[in-house]
Amino acid sequence: MTTLAIDIGGTKLEVAVVDDLGNVHERRRCPTPQEGSGEDLFDSVTGLIGELRAHSFQRVGVGCGGPMTRQGDTVSPLNIPAWREFPLRERLREHLGRRVHVDNDAKAFALAEGWLGAARGIHDYLGLVVSTGVGAGIVSRGRLLDGASGNAGHLGHMFVADGTESWPGHPAGLLESEASGTAIALRTGAPAAGASSSVVARTGTLVGRAVASAVNLLDLRLAVVAGSVALGFGEPFFRSAQDEIDRLCTLDFAAGARIVPAGLGDAAPLIGAAAVALRAEGHDIGIA
Repeated sequence: MTTLAIDIGGTKLEVAVVDDLGNVHERRRCPTPQEGSGEDLFDSVTGLIGELRAHSFQRVGVGCGGPMTRQGDTVSPLNIPAWREFPLRERLREHLGRRVHVDNDAKAFALAEGWLGAARGIHDYLGLVVSTGVGAGIVSRGRLLDGASGNAGHLGHMFVADGTESWPGHPAGLLESEASGTAIALRTGAPAAGASSSVVARTGTLVGRAVASAVNLLDLRLAVVAGSVALGFGEPFFRSAQDEIDRLCTLDFAAGARIVPAGLGDAAPLIGAAAVALRAEGHDIGIA
């Protein structure tokens, strides 16, 4: 059987058909429209799906930026202003005539990495995406944490820095206000891809600070990281993050916690979207 996997982020939209072993069969992507209405954005999503309609699928899994109401009945992604309380799950169900399952894109990423990626076989870990925004999914004792409203894991709203300025919709000092691609561009006047070595090091340090807090709070052993900022910055970013984790994780149970790049590369969001559907329907992906 196969799943239509949909990844909806602030920078790009992507769809693919993913089989029950996690193999990705064909992909289509386009930039996320930065202007227009919520309906225009939905039309962009369905237009991509239309390019795959020759492929059969039995279910639909979606990873979308949050926050959202439980099961993605409505979504209000921070980095997609056109969607505020948009009824994504029902609109896709009406359009496709299939079962639709929606979850936060960072939680979907965490599922993917635990199923087939760098956290495979690990029962306590953090999946973190540092990209246009910052999000996370937390797996504890082999279970993905959902939280009361399904929004557990918003590590981007953890406080990590004093003495900085806020920007619209983001209080000063939060990880997303300091380390996201959007924040870096606003603060430096240039895209994150052109960031200086000092910005790269600072970004890694702040991410490491947030990860260390999560490790100490939740007794985790591993942080798996993806996203255009983290992976684009590469080894210097991960070195700075690990140094900060080592500095702050001094309790016996936390010492030795690691931060590593994602194991599934740029396919992780799509595999994660498929994992959202498989998990919701009770399939064994190694994570409850």
